[in-house]
Amino acid sequence: MGVLKFGRYKGIAIAVIIGLLIGLASGKFTWGGVPVQTTAQVSGASGGFVPPGQLDTDYMFASGGQAGTLITYGLPSMRIIKTIPVFAPDARTGFGFTPETKKMLGDLSWGDAHHPTMSQTQGTYDGNFCWINDKANNRIAQVDLQSFTTTQILSVPNLMGLHSLSTDPDSKYLFTASEYSAPVVDGKPNYAPLESYKDDYYGIVSVVNTNKTGLQAGQPGKMNLDYELIVPPYDYDLASVGKGASAGLAVFTDYNSEEASTDLEKNSAKFDRDLTLVMDYNAAQKLIDAGQQDSIINGVKVIDPRKHPGIAYLLPIPKNPHGVDISPDGQWICYSSKLDPVVTVVSTDKLKKAIADKDFETTTWGLPVIKYQDVQEAQIPVGVGPLHTQFDDQGYAYTSLFVESAVTKWQLGTWKVIDKESVNYNVGHIAVAGGDSMHPFGHWLVALDKMSLNRFLPVGPGYPVTEQLFDLSGGPKMKLINEVPSDREPHYASIIPAKLMHPLSIYKKDTSRPNSIWSDDQAKVMRNGKEVTVYMDVVRSHLTPDQIEVNQGDHVTMYITNIEQQPNVSHGIAIADYNINAAADPGETTHIEFTADKAGTFPYYCTDFCSALHEEMMGYLLVKPN
Repeated sequence: MGVLKFGRYKGIAIAVIIGLLIGLASGKFTWGGVPVQTTAQVSGASGGFVPPGQLDTDYMFASGGQAGTLITYGLPSMRIIKTIPVFAPDARTGFGFTPETKKMLGDLSWGDAHHPTMSQTQGTYDGNFCWINDKANNRIAQVDLQSFTTTQILSVPNLMGLHSLSTDPDSKYLFTASEYSAPVVDGKPNYAPLESYKDDYYGIVSVVNTNKTGLQAGQPGKMNLDYELIVPPYDYDLASVGKGASAGLAVFTDYNSEEASTDLEKNSAKFDRDLTLVMDYNAAQKLIDAGQQDSIINGVKVIDPRKHPGIAYLLPIPKNPHGVDISPDGQWICYSSKLDPVVTVVSTDKLKKAIADKDFETTTWGLPVIKYQDVQEAQIPVGVGPLHTQFDDQGYAYTSLFVESAVTKWQLGTWKVIDKESVNYNVGHIAVAGGDSMHPFGHWLVALDKMSLNRFLPVGPGYPVTEQLFDLSGGPKMKLINEVPSDREPHYASIIPAKLMHPLSIYKKDTSRPNSIWSDDQAKVMRNGKEVTVYMDVVRSHLTPDQIEVNQGDHVTMYITNIEQQPNVSHGIAIADYNINAAADPGETTHIEFTADKAGTFPYYCTDFCSALHEEMMGYLLVKPN
């Protein structure tokens, strides 16, 4: 019998293996019953086309620029899957209309979203969170990648122009800096005349603790500002945090080492090299943990590195450097100089040795200046206007060329240029899947072009920008396989394989959740003086209660629970003439508050089309006049 059973199962095993091999050859796999594209399938004649009914292989999270959003794409189709509101109200989702999200946004109605940064565990994207900065209003937001919602917005004091954003391989910290130096004053306006720029203006490096180890996906954010460094009054541009060989370092580019305060186009481009910043954040953290900060400014612990040797150094880099990117093994620090047609590669080993040996050429602003020629490893002639570099999993680097409108592929270690492909046009950032982590996934590269020319139907004087997808899997040459228009202005993007994401399908029923109800008989309207509290449940195709009567001047609080437990059945509630809209996904409880200051009869209704009787899903708010 044992032989017979073995033979039977052996036959089944062989059949399964044959089936898998056929699947590999045909590309026919399913995920939850839905066909999923394979690499071979999307790289073939179909290019970036994903047939109807099949799923993409990767997510891309791209900044929405001045719209203050985070845009979710599927790759390789380049289809927009969801736009996540972050720094601006969004009536579609009710973001900025509920008390919680109103509090997040404060008095601000927009943000300039630039650099999405994916959470990592041991140097690999973990699919839990995405953080993104607001350059205009000096904020950092946390987006939960289970719910695809913004859960926290943190204001960062003492700095102006929060442009860079980078994280360490375990996402314990976020690092950013001021693009625009300004006076730093405690408890009063940070005013000082421009004539005193060199004496009264400072750059600021900010280190934010993510509290990620105590935070589970699906919970509200818990970021807090850990400490800051005051640094020379340059214009700090972008940042990269060490990994592997460079662990414990954070590096920042800057321009305007000239310390000019006017006409920067001319006055900040005089020097052949700018003094970029190298920071030993482990040394800084030890000071903070020991309570040895130098001051507290506007509630933030501040270190002056001039008083603590071993925390900060200056490194000359040609010329007006923009991007700084560290290779996956941490061995190479790659600087892209806007006004020099090369990428300058610095060796981490040489940099550490120079610091240990005190191999400094001078001191500026009280900080040691490392000898540039002693740490440089190579200069790669990538082309005109290099801005950013990303890395794949095969030992190659890719650099965007803004002026030349191209992307150059070059090899780490040999420093040889392998390929160059044109884009359309004036490319800024580029994104390779996992390209800023220790473990890139490679395969896709997206060029986030700043402009387009004759690619799409005209839409008035301002053309859409272009996002172009390259396939990296076909040997030494990159292959353009897809492109889409995008609203202005995409800055940066992060790409993650779909298999590493774990989005929610529903919020599970939780009868212990405060202020939630789970059946019609629990719905009620309660009054306490002029305070009215409504507990409402919504389900296809009614809202309960469907009649709410209040007095003019009452303050009304409504808790609305979507009691559906089936995916994709969302409900919303809008109240006519009261500028109110809220949305609740399956199993979610949302919350609105308003003062019933207008007397009359006001219909409220579900805003998400949910069933054949969707239009019947309504009720009346009756406000008695005084």
